[in-house]
Amino acid sequence: MTAHFQVEGARLIWRGDGETVIVEPWGRDSVRVRSRLMHDIVDHDWALLPPSHAEADIVVDGDTATLTSGRLRVVATSRSGIQLQTGYDRNFCHLAFLDSDGRLLFQERDAGGSLALIAREHRPIPGGDVRLTASFESAPDERLFGMGQYQQDVLDLKGCSLELAHRNSQSSVPFVLSDRGYGFLWHNPAIGRATFAANGTQWFAESTDQLDYWVTAGATPRDISRAYADATGHAPMMPERGLGFWQCKLRYSSQEELLEVAREHKRRGLPLDVIVADFFHWPRMGDFRFEDEFWPDPAAMVRELDELGVELMVSVWPQVSLESENYPRMKKENLLVRAERGLDVHMSFEGPSAFLDATNPRARAFVWDRCRENYGGHGIRTFWLDEAEPEYGLYDYDNFRYHAGSVLQVGNVYPQHYARAFAEGQWADGETEVVNLLRTAWAGSQRYGALVWSGDIASTFEALRAQVTAGIHMGVAGIPWFTTDIGGFHHGDPDAEDFRELLVRWFQFGTFCPVMRLHGDRLPTTPVHAADGSRRSPSGGPNEVWSFGDAVTPVLERYLFAREALRPYTREVMRDAHVDGQPVLRGLFHEFPGDERCWRVKDQYLFGPDLLVAPVMEAGARSRRVVLPAGAQWTDVWSGTVHSGGIEIDVDAPLDRIPVFVRDGARAEVVAAVRTALSAE
Repeated sequence: MTAHFQVEGARLIWRGDGETVIVEPWGRDSVRVRSRLMHDIVDHDWALLPPSHAEADIVVDGDTATLTSGRLRVVATSRSGIQLQTGYDRNFCHLAFLDSDGRLLFQERDAGGSLALIAREHRPIPGGDVRLTASFESAPDERLFGMGQYQQDVLDLKGCSLELAHRNSQSSVPFVLSDRGYGFLWHNPAIGRATFAANGTQWFAESTDQLDYWVTAGATPRDISRAYADATGHAPMMPERGLGFWQCKLRYSSQEELLEVAREHKRRGLPLDVIVADFFHWPRMGDFRFEDEFWPDPAAMVRELDELGVELMVSVWPQVSLESENYPRMKKENLLVRAERGLDVHMSFEGPSAFLDATNPRARAFVWDRCRENYGGHGIRTFWLDEAEPEYGLYDYDNFRYHAGSVLQVGNVYPQHYARAFAEGQWADGETEVVNLLRTAWAGSQRYGALVWSGDIASTFEALRAQVTAGIHMGVAGIPWFTTDIGGFHHGDPDAEDFRELLVRWFQFGTFCPVMRLHGDRLPTTPVHAADGSRRSPSGGPNEVWSFGDAVTPVLERYLFAREALRPYTREVMRDAHVDGQPVLRGLFHEFPGDERCWRVKDQYLFGPDLLVAPVMEAGARSRRVVLPAGAQWTDVWSGTVHSGGIEIDVDAPLDRIPVFVRDGARAEVVAAVRTALSAE
């Protein structure tokens, strides 16, 4: 009699009807599941690192096998026999995932009797790949979090259908955490879709070679976050320059303009860690260098900024203009993305261009060589890796091909490799403090020092509300370094009272974000021309803390100093992210999973374990309701009043005030520093 299962070391293997399924331990309390048709399993390392713990207990009892990896138990059930409808033998294997107490977490979809449903559907595509659908049954009342950012004011993702693809302001990071006590990584960079319906979950890939996912079980969200970071990589320790304030606008058009802003910060005695030279400081996209006329002496600029105690960050785009000095070589040496059909132009913002192929190791080396010479040589070590999706003029994912495969197959891994190009180049050159800003991320991006911002979002209260949920979900998805354009990106008039109100509320939120960064394309737009009269990319209006009127400036200054006062605390929170894989911006449920209300609160969050932040996100609001989680006492930093947890209270929130509460047990110096900074007149 043929055995239903094979055991090879810690691997459980099932074969039948052309399919091979492998279940194996992949870290403590975790397993990796892979399935492929008519081929051996492939060891893709898209995001998963080799496991530090790969031990499991496997028991095979006839047609049932149980693999136990710590708190996680996988029960595989094999079934073989003649199917009446076909008249020949059919073979099936069903997987169920349970915790150590035997409680079902989720399972593959059952065949459904006469419905003849398929849990792992590999639908062949001519040429060898498959369209893959994996279907699971889960509790209809479970709550789900993570998956990156989708610019929606939604906390519980149950009931959502999410595109597995990157767009400007959309980062697809396919890891989801369930309040049932498990985390699930769809370890597949293909373009696709995830649907979390009441009657089941489906993961779909447009084109792929195999099914590949990772599951962990944990008693708390903290346990799950730790296991996920162990599996995909921990963020480095945030450098000191990431703890303070970053000043940016679209765009400082010259070396002198940028330096004058840094000088003014220092004249006013205002904290400033980083200032940014945004896009089109170059002659042509893809030149990867300063344009001499507008930036005549970058080394002197960096030296002066160093004397002021300010770091310079420069923007690098992966677009290469057809007129760039580097385009002919990059085109000849296959360092660019290739269009599958039609003209080989991928975007036409400020002129036609093609994208760098970040999945090609030679392309990564080429771009870092250029940036080392033209930026690093001047002492610049912080990079803004914009357009990291990449942002095609039209998101025709089926029309582009990378070194690693077609975009349909591997497109979502691009931002991870883009971050990798710079991090590995910097590490090889001896840089130990890497933090680079990207607009998009995928699983594993965090290990390359990726600070992810939420893209070109609107300057509206609606967009502000979406950033709170985006920050919570990105933290769950393993990206602890998150930021937004304070004030939103698209326009915003510094002279308009409604925008000033929004800017103040957003600035308050930004003070309690992992990185505090002011950016935006403000009105009015200013034309820029070279000495010969030729046009350059325009510059937005003023966007400095003193640009929004005499009534607003003191409020913003107060929060700059509050951020400085937070520096010792923020450093410890960043260390928790680095060492233990914990989010910096956390949903209330992360620390208080036993309080049922905390799984539903979407307009508050925790900055680290001890600061509860309740941003004001309604125009004209001067008070708001705050949920104080059970299991702690909470001190209002403005009044000093101590409240017991497990209640909801109404708090005053005049325009200069964001409600913040400190958890009992927090270090006394944290409480004192924050209260002093925020309460200063």
